[in-house]
Amino acid sequence: MTQSKSMMDNKRKVTILLAAPRGFCAGVDRAIQIVEMALEKYGAPVYVRHEIVHNKFVVDSLKAKGAVFVEELDEIPADAPGDQRPVIFSAHGVAKSVPEDAQARAMFYVDATCPLVSKVHREAERYFEAGHQIILIGHKGHPEVIGTMGQLPDGAVLLVETRADVEALCVQAPENLAYCTQTTLSVEDTADIVAALRAKFPAICGPHKEDICYATTNRQEAVKAIAPQSDAVIVIGAPNSSNSNRLVEVSRQHGCAKALLVQRASDIDWGWMEGVQTLGITAGASAPDALVDEVIEAARARFDVSIREVAITQENVNFKLPKILEQAA
Repeated sequence: MTQSKSMMDNKRKVTILLAAPRGFCAGVDRAIQIVEMALEKYGAPVYVRHEIVHNKFVVDSLKAKGAVFVEELDEIPADAPGDQRPVIFSAHGVAKSVPEDAQARAMFYVDATCPLVSKVHREAERYFEAGHQIILIGHKGHPEVIGTMGQLPDGAVLLVETRADVEALCVQAPENLAYCTQTTLSVEDTADIVAALRAKFPAICGPHKEDICYATTNRQEAVKAIAPQSDAVIVIGAPNSSNSNRLVEVSRQHGCAKALLVQRASDIDWGWMEGVQTLGITAGASAPDALVDEVIEAARARFDVSIREVAITQENVNFKLPKILEQAA
Protein backbone atom coordinates (compact mmCIF):
# COMPACT_ATOMS: atom_id res chain seq x y z
CA MET A 1 0.00 0.00 0.00
CA THR A 2 1.44 3.38 -0.97
CA GLN A 3 2.00 6.05 1.65
CA SER A 4 -0.53 8.40 0.01
CA LYS A 5 -3.21 5.70 -0.02
CA SER A 6 -2.44 4.83 3.61
CA MET A 7 -2.85 8.48 4.56
CA MET A 8 -6.15 8.62 2.66
CA ASP A 9 -7.41 5.53 4.44
CA ASN A 10 -6.68 7.23 7.78
CA LYS A 11 -8.64 10.33 6.92
CA ARG A 12 -12.20 10.68 8.11
CA LYS A 13 -14.75 10.58 5.30
CA VAL A 14 -16.69 13.81 4.79
CA THR A 15 -19.34 14.46 2.16
CA ILE A 16 -19.59 18.04 0.96
CA LEU A 17 -22.97 19.23 -0.26
CA LEU A 18 -22.25 22.17 -2.54
CA ALA A 19 -25.23 24.52 -2.86
CA ALA A 20 -26.10 25.92 -6.27
CA PRO A 21 -26.58 28.70 -7.07
CA ARG A 22 -23.84 30.20 -4.88
CA GLY A 23 -21.34 33.02 -5.12
CA PHE A 24 -21.33 35.94 -7.52
CA CYS A 25 -24.62 37.38 -8.73
CA ALA A 26 -25.05 39.44 -11.89
CA GLY A 27 -25.03 42.76 -10.02
CA VAL A 28 -21.73 41.97 -8.25
CA ASP A 29 -20.16 40.67 -11.46
CA ARG A 30 -21.21 43.86 -13.28
CA ALA A 31 -19.80 46.13 -10.55
CA ILE A 32 -16.42 44.38 -10.59
CA GLN A 33 -16.32 44.52 -14.40
CA ILE A 34 -17.01 48.27 -14.23
CA VAL A 35 -13.94 48.85 -12.05
CA GLU A 36 -11.75 46.58 -14.18
CA MET A 37 -12.89 48.20 -17.43
CA ALA A 38 -12.42 51.68 -16.02
CA LEU A 39 -8.85 50.73 -15.12
CA GLU A 40 -8.34 49.37 -18.63
CA LYS A 41 -9.79 52.45 -20.31
CA TYR A 42 -8.48 55.24 -18.08
CA GLY A 43 -5.49 53.67 -16.34
CA ALA A 44 -4.68 53.62 -12.63
CA PRO A 45 -5.63 55.00 -10.27
CA VAL A 46 -9.40 54.75 -10.51
CA TYR A 47 -11.22 55.89 -7.37
CA VAL A 48 -14.08 53.89 -5.88
CA ARG A 49 -16.38 55.31 -3.21
CA HIS A 50 -16.90 52.63 -0.54
CA GLU A 51 -16.26 48.93 -1.10
CA ILE A 52 -17.46 48.10 -4.60
CA VAL A 53 -18.95 44.92 -3.09
CA HIS A 54 -18.74 43.47 0.42
CA ASN A 55 -15.78 41.14 -0.01
CA LYS A 56 -12.21 41.81 1.17
CA PHE A 57 -10.67 39.38 -1.32
CA VAL A 58 -12.37 41.19 -4.23
CA VAL A 59 -11.49 44.65 -2.88
CA ASP A 60 -7.84 43.68 -2.32
CA SER A 61 -7.65 42.19 -5.83
CA LEU A 62 -8.92 45.45 -7.33
CA LYS A 63 -6.52 47.48 -5.18
CA ALA A 64 -3.66 45.42 -6.62
CA LYS A 65 -4.82 46.43 -10.11
CA GLY A 66 -4.86 50.13 -9.26
CA ALA A 67 -8.25 50.86 -7.70
CA VAL A 68 -8.18 53.28 -4.77
CA PHE A 69 -11.05 52.98 -2.29
CA VAL A 70 -12.28 56.04 -0.41
CA GLU A 71 -15.14 56.62 1.98
CA GLU A 72 -16.02 60.12 0.78
CA LEU A 73 -15.38 62.17 -2.35
CA ASP A 74 -13.27 64.74 -0.49
CA GLU A 75 -10.61 62.06 -0.01
CA ILE A 76 -9.88 62.09 -3.75
CA PRO A 77 -6.80 64.28 -4.34
CA ALA A 78 -7.26 67.59 -6.12
CA ASP A 79 -4.56 66.53 -8.58
CA ALA A 80 -6.81 63.69 -9.79
CA PRO A 81 -9.22 65.66 -11.98
CA GLY A 82 -12.55 64.00 -12.55
CA ASP A 83 -12.56 64.63 -16.29
CA GLN A 84 -9.61 62.24 -16.71
CA ARG A 85 -10.59 59.30 -14.52
CA PRO A 86 -13.96 58.39 -13.09
CA VAL A 87 -14.98 57.91 -9.52
CA ILE A 88 -17.11 54.76 -9.26
CA PHE A 89 -20.07 54.33 -6.92
CA SER A 90 -20.52 50.92 -5.30
CA ALA A 91 -23.05 48.24 -6.21
CA HIS A 92 -25.07 49.04 -3.08
CA GLY A 93 -26.20 52.41 -4.43
CA VAL A 94 -25.79 55.94 -3.07
CA ALA A 95 -27.97 58.77 -1.86
CA LYS A 96 -28.80 61.45 -4.44
CA SER A 97 -26.52 63.85 -2.60
CA VAL A 98 -23.45 61.85 -3.68
CA PRO A 99 -23.69 62.33 -7.48
CA GLU A 100 -24.81 65.91 -6.81
CA ASP A 101 -21.62 66.43 -4.80
CA ALA A 102 -19.56 64.83 -7.59
CA GLN A 103 -21.11 67.18 -10.14
CA ALA A 104 -20.43 70.19 -7.91
CA ARG A 105 -16.77 69.11 -7.78
CA ALA A 106 -16.71 68.69 -11.60
CA MET A 107 -15.99 64.97 -11.14
CA PHE A 108 -16.72 62.41 -13.80
CA TYR A 109 -18.46 59.44 -12.17
CA VAL A 110 -19.69 55.99 -13.15
CA ASP A 111 -22.54 54.46 -11.16
CA ALA A 112 -22.08 50.72 -10.50
CA THR A 113 -25.33 50.45 -8.51
CA CYS A 114 -26.96 47.05 -9.06
CA PRO A 115 -29.94 47.52 -11.41
CA LEU A 116 -32.16 45.71 -8.90
CA VAL A 117 -31.24 48.26 -6.23
CA SER A 118 -31.89 51.06 -8.73
CA LYS A 119 -35.32 49.51 -9.29
CA VAL A 120 -36.09 49.97 -5.57
CA HIS A 121 -34.89 53.59 -5.77
CA ARG A 122 -37.26 54.31 -8.67
CA GLU A 123 -40.06 52.49 -6.86
CA ALA A 124 -39.62 54.68 -3.77
CA GLU A 125 -39.60 57.80 -5.94
CA ARG A 126 -42.84 56.80 -7.68
CA TYR A 127 -44.57 56.18 -4.35
CA PHE A 128 -43.36 59.55 -3.07
CA GLU A 129 -44.54 61.34 -6.20
CA ALA A 130 -47.95 59.70 -5.73
CA GLY A 131 -48.14 61.25 -2.26
CA HIS A 132 -47.34 58.15 -0.16
CA GLN A 133 -45.26 58.02 2.98
CA ILE A 134 -42.82 55.15 2.52
CA ILE A 135 -41.83 52.38 4.92
CA LEU A 136 -38.54 50.67 4.09
CA ILE A 137 -37.85 47.18 5.44
CA GLY A 138 -34.10 46.89 5.92
CA HIS A 139 -31.08 47.01 8.22
CA LYS A 140 -30.14 50.34 9.73
CA GLY A 141 -26.75 51.60 8.57
CA HIS A 142 -26.45 49.22 5.60
CA PRO A 143 -25.16 51.11 2.52
CA GLU A 144 -28.14 50.00 0.44
CA VAL A 145 -30.57 51.34 3.04
CA ILE A 146 -28.68 54.63 3.28
CA GLY A 147 -28.80 54.93 -0.51
CA THR A 148 -32.51 54.13 -0.78
CA MET A 149 -33.52 56.50 2.01
CA GLY A 150 -31.27 59.13 0.44
CA GLN A 151 -33.33 59.18 -2.75
CA LEU A 152 -36.01 61.22 -0.97
CA PRO A 153 -36.21 64.15 1.47
CA ASP A 154 -35.59 63.56 5.18
CA GLY A 155 -38.64 62.04 6.87
CA ALA A 156 -40.18 60.69 3.67
CA VAL A 157 -38.97 57.15 4.45
CA LEU A 158 -39.45 55.30 7.76
CA LEU A 159 -37.16 52.32 8.42
CA VAL A 160 -38.36 49.11 10.09
CA GLU A 161 -36.23 46.06 10.89
CA THR A 162 -38.61 43.87 12.91
CA ARG A 163 -42.27 43.21 13.66
CA ALA A 164 -41.76 45.17 16.90
CA ASP A 165 -40.72 48.18 14.82
CA VAL A 166 -43.96 47.85 12.87
CA GLU A 167 -46.02 47.81 16.05
CA ALA A 168 -44.26 50.96 17.26
CA LEU A 169 -44.74 52.87 13.99
CA CYS A 170 -46.43 56.26 14.04
CA VAL A 171 -47.38 57.46 10.57
CA GLN A 172 -48.91 60.63 9.16
CA ALA A 173 -51.72 58.99 7.20
CA PRO A 174 -52.37 55.25 7.68
CA GLU A 175 -54.45 55.13 4.48
CA ASN A 176 -51.62 56.58 2.39
CA LEU A 177 -48.59 54.30 2.86
CA ALA A 178 -46.32 52.23 0.66
CA TYR A 179 -43.45 49.88 1.45
CA CYS A 180 -40.18 48.82 -0.20
CA THR A 181 -37.48 46.42 0.97
CA GLN A 182 -33.74 46.06 0.96
CA THR A 183 -32.80 43.53 -1.75
CA THR A 184 -30.67 41.22 0.42
CA LEU A 185 -32.99 40.29 3.28
CA SER A 186 -34.26 36.94 4.48
CA VAL A 187 -37.25 36.06 2.32
CA GLU A 188 -39.17 34.53 5.23
CA ASP A 189 -38.40 37.28 7.77
CA THR A 190 -39.38 39.94 5.26
CA ALA A 191 -42.65 38.18 4.47
CA ASP A 192 -43.37 38.16 8.20
CA ILE A 193 -42.77 41.92 8.48
CA VAL A 194 -44.87 42.61 5.37
CA ALA A 195 -47.70 40.60 6.94
CA ALA A 196 -47.42 42.74 10.08
CA LEU A 197 -47.54 45.91 7.98
CA ARG A 198 -50.63 44.73 6.10
CA ALA A 199 -52.35 43.75 9.35
CA LYS A 200 -51.71 47.16 10.90
CA PHE A 201 -52.20 49.23 7.73
CA PRO A 202 -54.62 47.33 5.43
CA ALA A 203 -54.47 50.03 2.74
CA ILE A 204 -50.67 49.93 2.39
CA CYS A 205 -49.30 49.63 -1.16
CA GLY A 206 -46.41 47.35 -2.08
CA PRO A 207 -44.35 46.40 -5.12
CA HIS A 208 -45.98 44.21 -7.78
CA LYS A 209 -42.93 41.95 -7.58
CA GLU A 210 -40.96 41.57 -4.36
CA ASP A 211 -37.83 43.70 -3.99
CA ILE A 212 -35.62 40.89 -2.64
CA CYS A 213 -33.37 40.08 -5.57
CA TYR A 214 -33.42 36.81 -7.48
CA ALA A 215 -29.88 35.92 -6.35
CA THR A 216 -30.67 36.39 -2.65
CA THR A 217 -33.80 34.26 -3.04
CA ASN A 218 -32.03 31.52 -5.01
CA ARG A 219 -29.12 31.25 -2.57
CA GLN A 220 -31.50 31.00 0.36
CA GLU A 221 -33.54 28.31 -1.37
CA ALA A 222 -30.36 26.37 -2.16
CA VAL A 223 -29.31 26.52 1.50
CA LYS A 224 -32.76 25.27 2.52
CA ALA A 225 -32.11 22.25 0.28
CA ILE A 226 -28.76 21.34 1.88
CA ALA A 227 -29.25 22.38 5.52
CA PRO A 228 -31.52 19.47 6.60
CA GLN A 229 -28.99 16.99 5.15
CA SER A 230 -25.92 18.64 6.71
CA ASP A 231 -24.24 18.24 10.09
CA ALA A 232 -22.68 21.66 9.58
CA VAL A 233 -22.86 24.45 7.00
CA ILE A 234 -20.08 26.86 6.02
CA VAL A 235 -21.13 30.11 4.36
CA ILE A 236 -18.30 31.92 2.60
CA GLY A 237 -18.80 35.68 2.73
CA ALA A 238 -17.95 38.91 4.50
CA PRO A 239 -19.18 39.79 8.01
CA ASN A 240 -20.67 43.03 6.63
CA SER A 241 -22.45 41.21 3.78
CA SER A 242 -26.17 41.18 4.47
CA ASN A 243 -27.00 38.32 2.10
CA SER A 244 -24.18 36.16 3.53
CA ASN A 245 -25.39 36.67 7.10
CA ARG A 246 -28.91 35.78 6.00
CA LEU A 247 -27.59 32.47 4.60
CA VAL A 248 -26.25 31.57 8.05
CA GLU A 249 -29.64 32.42 9.59
CA VAL A 250 -31.53 30.41 6.96
CA SER A 251 -29.26 27.39 7.56
CA ARG A 252 -30.05 27.49 11.27
CA GLN A 253 -33.77 27.97 10.69
CA HIS A 254 -33.98 25.04 8.26
CA GLY A 255 -32.34 22.11 9.95
CA CYS A 256 -28.68 22.89 10.59
CA ALA A 257 -28.00 24.72 13.85
CA LYS A 258 -24.24 24.43 13.28
CA ALA A 259 -23.66 27.15 10.67
CA LEU A 260 -20.56 29.31 10.32
CA LEU A 261 -19.70 32.42 8.31
CA VAL A 262 -16.08 32.63 7.13
CA GLN A 263 -14.25 34.94 4.77
CA ARG A 264 -11.57 32.42 3.77
CA ALA A 265 -10.37 28.89 4.52
CA SER A 266 -7.78 30.31 6.95
CA ASP A 267 -10.63 31.53 9.17
CA ILE A 268 -11.88 28.00 9.86
CA ASP A 269 -11.09 26.34 13.18
CA TRP A 270 -11.17 22.77 11.95
CA GLY A 271 -11.82 21.48 15.46
CA TRP A 272 -15.31 22.85 14.79
CA MET A 273 -15.71 19.95 12.33
CA GLU A 274 -15.55 17.28 15.02
CA GLY A 275 -18.28 14.71 14.38
CA VAL A 276 -19.28 16.27 11.04
CA GLN A 277 -19.86 13.69 8.32
CA THR A 278 -21.83 15.88 5.90
CA LEU A 279 -20.73 19.47 5.35
CA GLY A 280 -22.83 21.98 3.44
CA ILE A 281 -20.98 24.76 1.64
CA THR A 282 -22.35 27.89 -0.01
CA ALA A 283 -21.16 31.42 -0.72
CA GLY A 284 -22.76 34.84 -0.53
CA ALA A 285 -23.45 36.82 -3.68
CA SER A 286 -20.21 38.82 -3.40
CA ALA A 287 -17.87 35.84 -2.78
CA PRO A 288 -15.88 34.55 -5.79
CA ASP A 289 -15.57 30.89 -6.76
CA ALA A 290 -11.86 31.00 -5.86
CA LEU A 291 -12.78 31.22 -2.17
CA VAL A 292 -15.15 28.25 -2.43
CA ASP A 293 -12.38 26.23 -4.10
CA GLU A 294 -9.98 27.32 -1.35
CA VAL A 295 -12.28 25.99 1.39
CA ILE A 296 -12.82 22.71 -0.47
CA GLU A 297 -9.05 22.20 -0.91
CA ALA A 298 -8.48 22.93 2.77
CA ALA A 299 -11.09 20.29 3.60
CA ARG A 300 -9.44 17.79 1.23
CA ALA A 301 -6.15 18.27 3.08
CA ARG A 302 -7.80 17.09 6.29
CA PHE A 303 -10.55 14.68 5.22
CA ASP A 304 -11.39 12.06 2.63
CA VAL A 305 -13.78 14.32 0.73
CA SER A 306 -16.52 13.46 -1.73
CA ILE A 307 -18.58 16.26 -3.29
CA ARG A 308 -22.20 16.38 -4.40
CA GLU A 309 -23.64 19.53 -5.88
CA VAL A 310 -27.26 20.27 -4.94
CA ALA A 311 -28.69 22.59 -7.60
CA ILE A 312 -32.17 24.09 -7.26
CA THR A 313 -32.05 26.30 -10.38
CA GLN A 314 -29.74 27.79 -12.99
CA GLU A 315 -29.10 31.52 -13.28
CA ASN A 316 -28.58 33.26 -16.61
CA VAL A 317 -29.11 36.90 -15.64
CA ASN A 318 -26.86 39.56 -17.17
CA PHE A 319 -26.96 43.32 -16.72
CA LYS A 320 -25.80 45.86 -19.27
CA LEU A 321 -22.64 47.82 -18.61
CA PRO A 322 -22.63 51.63 -18.66
CA LYS A 323 -22.32 52.85 -22.25
CA ILE A 324 -19.19 54.83 -21.48
CA LEU A 325 -17.35 51.56 -20.70
CA GLU A 326 -18.73 49.44 -23.55
CA GLN A 327 -15.72 50.28 -25.71
CA ALA A 328 -13.39 48.88 -23.05
CA ALA A 329 -15.49 45.71 -23.02
